[in-house]
Amino acid sequence: MKRMVPVAGLAALAASAAGLLYGQLGMFSKEQRIEFTREWKGERFPDGRPKVSDEVLNRLKTTTAEEAWSVLRAERYFNQFEGGWQVVNPGAERMVGRVVTAVFLPARPDVNAVIDEYGKKEGRVGRGQNSWVIDTLVPGDVLVVDLFGKIKDGTFAGDNLATSIFTKSKNGLVVNGGIRDVSGISEIQGFRAYVRGIDPSAIAGVTMMGINVPIRIGEATVMPGDVVVSDPEGLTFIPAHLAEKVADSSELTQLRDKWGHQMLRSGKYTPGEIDGRWSKEMVAEFNRWAEQQGSKLRVRE
Repeated sequence: MKRMVPVAGLAALAASAAGLLYGQLGMFSKEQRIEFTREWKGERFPDGRPKVSDEVLNRLKTTTAEEAWSVLRAERYFNQFEGGWQVVNPGAERMVGRVVTAVFLPARPDVNAVIDEYGKKEGRVGRGQNSWVIDTLVPGDVLVVDLFGKIKDGTFAGDNLATSIFTKSKNGLVVNGGIRDVSGISEIQGFRAYVRGIDPSAIAGVTMMGINVPIRIGEATVMPGDVVVSDPEGLTFIPAHLAEKVADSSELTQLRDKWGHQMLRSGKYTPGEIDGRWSKEMVAEFNRWAEQQGSKLRVRE
């Protein structure tokens, strides 16, 4: 005998299925973003994206890839760095910001039609799906786009969209794909882009499958709310819950190096002593010096 499902139950199942479909084809739900970044215990944006503090972002502006890597590796995060970028508008300062993600796939008409319908329902403005994610940016964000390495017909932004990105975020852009209009983009003071290539073509033949969803950038797994940090070697994507730990470790490493260089110049300690395991006396001396520098960080014996 078949079990009958009440009409109310069918409606609930339909709503549940629609919710799952929405999370896959359109945008992650707030609940999904929280679940997939559950190690983060701090403040969040209204859509659930982790909101690492401005203070921590500022502290990360001198962090190197090696300094971040040492912490991430110890925490078993082995896939958070990606190099080999073409940099547009390179500058002296590092690019640091909270990640907003977007992911594209090669277009197919049936799927693209659904995404366009979702865009209309959600009140997203513009025929170009690439503009939808730009509308969500706030100061401190870095837009990170997975365009599966496409360059020809894979140009996410030209000078108009780049101007909008910088106006909203006061920050940069990362595209695993291409951009166009570099002559115009080069006039946007303070804007920086990390891309795979440059081409005069406009974006075509792609469908945006998600905003603030997990994405792949080369060999790195990137989550919305990660902190991206640039240095001359490439980009490191730091999980939100490890951002402060990376900042602490980086600052302590830099303090140790500064003190060590002073000790070497003065001849008080040998290179072997500075590069090796510090004695209790060295640790105590360093900690007193760090306190005098106004740092709360200490080396443990």
